[in-house]
Formats: sequence, C-alpha cells, structure tokens
Amino acid sequence: MSARYEELKGLKNLGQKYSYSDREVMLYAYGIGLGADPMDEKELAFVNEGTLTPRPLKVVPTFASVAAWGSGPGEMNLNRVMVVDGERDITFHQPLPVAANITADSSVVEVYDKGKDKGVVISHQTVLKNEKGEKLATLVASRFARGDGGFGGPNLTQPDPHKIPTRSPDRTIDIVTRPDQALVYRLCGDRNPLHSDPEFAKKAGFPRPILHGMCTYGITCRGVLQTYAEYDASAFRQHVARFSSPVYPGETVTMDLWKDGDVISFEAKVKSRGVTVIKNGKTVLG
Repeated sequence: MSARYEELKGLKNLGQKYSYSDREVMLYAYGIGLGADPMDEKELAFVNEGTLTPRPLKVVPTFASVAAWGSGPGEMNLNRVMVVDGERDITFHQPLPVAANITADSSVVEVYDKGKDKGVVISHQTVLKNEKGEKLATLVASRFARGDGGFGGPNLTQPDPHKIPTRSPDRTIDIVTRPDQALVYRLCGDRNPLHSDPEFAKKAGFPRPILHGMCTYGITCRGVLQTYAEYDASAFRQHVARFSSPVYPGETVTMDLWKDGDVISFEAKVKSRGVTVIKNGKTVLG
C-alpha cells in the first residue's frame, strides 16, 4: 500500500476543545442572511433573544459547521492553492445548544486517488460532542486537491451523490445575498482573503471576491428552514450539498426544492449568470 495513502488515511486528532456563546450563534445566522427583515419575528428568533417578551434563541442547524472552526484531522501537506471544497454532509444528533463547551474528534474517512495530474479527493469527518461526551453533530467534508494524486493509492470509487427527482420542483424560492455578506460571514472563522480582498481575488482568477461556499451551504439550510421545516431547527436530521460554482455577494440564489416524505432534495442556481452553484442537495427532516 502507498505510504502517502497510509499517511493521509491515518490522520486523526481527538479531543480538540472549543467553546461558543450566543454571540457566535447570532453572528452565524446573520452571516447567512437571517434577519434581513428586522420585523420578521420568525427570523428574529435566530438573531435576537427578545427583551420585553423573552424567547429562547434558536440555533441554525448548520452553525455546526463553524462551532469548532479550525478543527481537523491534521496537516495533509497538500498544494493549498489547488484545493477546493467539494461537499458537506452534516448529521444532527440533537439540537445545538445556544452556548456550549464542546470537543471535536476529527479523522480521515477515505482517500480517493484519481491518478497523476487528476488530483485526489480526501473525505474527513469531525464529531462534535458536548461536555457529557454526547454527540451533537457529525460533519463529513470532502476536499478535492487538484494538485495532488497519483501516489499509488487504492483504486476506489466515491459514493454516488444524492439523486435529484426528475419532476418539476415542488417549490422554488429566491434568496437575495447582500453585497457585503462575505465580509460578515468571514467573522465566523474563514478569513480566506479570496472572500474579502479584491486584489487577491483577481490574482486567483475572479473579477471580485466570491462568497464562501460554506455560506452558500448555510443559505440552503436557511431555504429549507423557511419552507418545509417552518423555522423548526430541531427538525433537521441531515443536510448535504455539493459545491459546483461560486456565488458573488449581492447575487440572488434561486433554490429548487422537492419533497418526498421527510427527504427534501434541492439544487441552487444564480439565474443571472446561468450557473448551478449547489448540486445533489438533500435534507432529512424528522
């Protein structure tokens, strides 16, 4: 077996400690656009705790993606310039608390070596646990390292993505992003200058900074929240999406949704540019 494959497959980092408060919870919700209408009580429940009439603050399920920002299985020694985010799959074991001390256990799940000059896909997971050791969420991320691969790993096939129904969407919604949305979302942890520095974005081949893929991921969660979940964050069991193209801050994201029992399938597009930005989306409610 390839030594490089074994090196990557063996990466593991257990017991990483993190903490967050209601401030981070509200910032994330605002970062994905909730509260754009400051009079919408359903959305205010995620960005404001209430004063004269107290109400419990709600936590967006995909806050799990930033609750332990920076956690991971370890240094992979990849060509970072050529690494892109491929997919996120979060399983929710219980609703996230408004504030918590948590631990993150990270490990590599599998390594898919596509061959020389074809890159490698690395799937790794992070399990978030509360102070009692109970699972809160399991996050599986796939990163595509275009500049690596061809080191002799096993010839494995990635699992097939979720299939979108062939019928017309059951619902279609438009979600407007703000021109400054990436500048807000980056405060949740991801300070990659690709999302904030115009000069850096141009050197990377983009006309201007792009929105974080994980912000778009959160926006799709928001789309399911406001439709089939009726703003019930505790209803989420799983949320999966594949990234296919970036969104520019200020664009309108159009989500097509299909409901089959407790499974919500979705895709997202930016119609003004004729591009699909999220493919093979799936939310499981329950």
